[in-house]
Amino acid sequence: MSLAYITGLLFHFYSLLIFIRILLTWIPNIDWSQQPLKSIRELTDVYLNIFRNVIPPLGMIDISPMIALIVLWIIQGAVVRLLIMIGL
Repeated sequence: MSLAYITGLLFHFYSLLIFIRILLTWIPNIDWSQQPLKSIRELTDVYLNIFRNVIPPLGMIDISPMIALIVLWIIQGAVVRLLIMIGL
C-alpha cells in the first residue's frame, strides 16, 4: 500500500467521523459524555471549532460543519495528489 492510499483512507475516515457527528446532533437529548460519543466529539470538535469560530450560524442552522467537510475534501485531494506526484 502506498502512502497516498493510506493518507486518503485516513482523510476518508475522519470525514466519516465528522458526518456521524453531524447526524448525531440531530438526535435530541443525546448524552455526549458516554463513549464512543465522547471520543467522536473530542476528535471532530478540534477541527470543527476552527469553522464555528469563523462562520456564524444562520438562524437555527449551523453550516460550519458542511463548510468544514468541503474544505477537508479539498485538502484531501491536494495532499493525496501531491503524494502521488512525488511517488509515495
